[in-house]
Amino acid sequence: MASSSAVGKLSREEFRRQKDLDAARKAGTAPAALDEEGRPINPHIPQYISQAPWYLDTGAPSLNHQRRPDYDNSSNKLDNWYDRGAKAGPAAKKYRKGACENCGAMTHKKQDCLERPRKKGAKFTNKDIQADEVIQEVASGYDAKRDRWNGYDAVEHRRVYEEYAAVEAARQKLREEEIDNQTTTDLAAVRKVAKAGKSESKETDPDFGSSEDEDADEDKYADAADAVGQKLDAKTRITVRNLRIREDTAKYLINLDPESAYYDPKTRSMRDAPLKNVLPEDAKFAGDNFFRYSGEAPEVQQLQLFAWQAAARGNDVHLNANPTQGELLHYEFRQKKEELKDTTKSSILAKYGGAEYLDSTPKELRQGQTEDYIEYSRTGQVIKGREKAKAKSKYPEDVYVNNHTDVWGSWYDTATGAWGFACCHSCLHLSYCSGQMGIDAANASSAQHLLASTSIQDTEQKRDTTEDTRERGEKVEQNYSKKRIGEGDVKLDQDRLAQAVLEEKKRKSRGMKDDDERSSKKKKSGLESGSHEVTEEEMEAYRMSRRMTEDPMANYVDTDL
Repeated sequence: MASSSAVGKLSREEFRRQKDLDAARKAGTAPAALDEEGRPINPHIPQYISQAPWYLDTGAPSLNHQRRPDYDNSSNKLDNWYDRGAKAGPAAKKYRKGACENCGAMTHKKQDCLERPRKKGAKFTNKDIQADEVIQEVASGYDAKRDRWNGYDAVEHRRVYEEYAAVEAARQKLREEEIDNQTTTDLAAVRKVAKAGKSESKETDPDFGSSEDEDADEDKYADAADAVGQKLDAKTRITVRNLRIREDTAKYLINLDPESAYYDPKTRSMRDAPLKNVLPEDAKFAGDNFFRYSGEAPEVQQLQLFAWQAAARGNDVHLNANPTQGELLHYEFRQKKEELKDTTKSSILAKYGGAEYLDSTPKELRQGQTEDYIEYSRTGQVIKGREKAKAKSKYPEDVYVNNHTDVWGSWYDTATGAWGFACCHSCLHLSYCSGQMGIDAANASSAQHLLASTSIQDTEQKRDTTEDTRERGEKVEQNYSKKRIGEGDVKLDQDRLAQAVLEEKKRKSRGMKDDDERSSKKKKSGLESGSHEVTEEEMEAYRMSRRMTEDPMANYVDTDL
């Protein structure tokens, strides 16, 4: 009934003929119906499948409504994004009308310019005119338009990963140092340090707590386990880490490229190296074949191959049943093979000659090494043996002129930047040597010596000024320091303090009149002299004898006594 959708309301006769036609098509006596593209429609398809809905009905028998529509998915690719910072050709030489007044590009205006605002724009200076940007129109589809990661560079996440890895490494190192610095063997103290490190890490990084929980489980299982070969109680030992390293990266996670080395999950083997651009010696994992062909593995393979070949020739050699016999037979086989090789070589040389061309230069002569023994003293003199002859120059060496004991160029004057003689510090080439007197005269006349003498006088004047300032500061500190007003730590003399307490009691007994007169005189003398005569003992006696009005128990009297 594929054509029933194309027909409206049928009469009884038309419906009967349509039913007969469908029955004939199913029986194969009538040809099958064709769709819009000329493809036959299976007459056994039910009507609810072959009949198109009203919103997809084209008026002709068809099954296109059951097929997946062909959409253009080229715009839904993740790499279909804007080329950031792309420039269209070289920059212009002069400012163009309608361009940006700030940078001179034609693709935007001044208010949309992303460059730093210039003091004078390109419109007025005609300098540093930027090239036009490439205006791109990316036709993104439904999925690409709503993809939040479209255009994201995955390399940016590596910085975040490296930052967290560095923080985790530093935290782990700090915890290990704290545990190593523990001098006690108490297990509770070590657990306390480890728990403190874990709590600190949880406070700083709440999102990364799963690894710490795994470490706690490792510690628990490691403490409860008994060490192999040790008859010790696990509770008396300090075991912080498990023997299995949990930080090792799995083979299949080293390189996530699907075109890299194949990993067999059943046997857990990866024969090829996952990273081709890293040397096998430097890589963490270079593939199972690297370990299979390194070390003593090739020797074992050669031994197994020898056992198989010997057994194929009729010899009773089996490597697993009798490995010692197989090893001895393989050793004898190699010895006989070397002897046969030497015999063949000597026979060929005896017949054809040419042995003199096989003799190579000794290794000692090729590398410049000999067995000659030479012993030197601390000063560099030869004590035993013969020193190697020095290469002579065609120019005269160690020639001393004008009574000099050193050659020209043996001394460099850093002040003037000139070369001279080290014996007298003279920078004149044909001068006469004056010895130590010339060195002293050169030092005395140098600018550094003159500046040093001037700086000594300035230092003495500064010292005198500093002493005067210190004396004044001591007077000010005596009058206004924290110790003077009782805020610092002051050492009191007990005898003077007792005497000051007695004088304070006498002053209070005489009355306030004499006290006011004396205080007025002291104020006048203090203003004139610039210092007070009150000592620390007198201040302490005054504090001890004054009435504390703010004390709630000052006026309390016990009536029961």
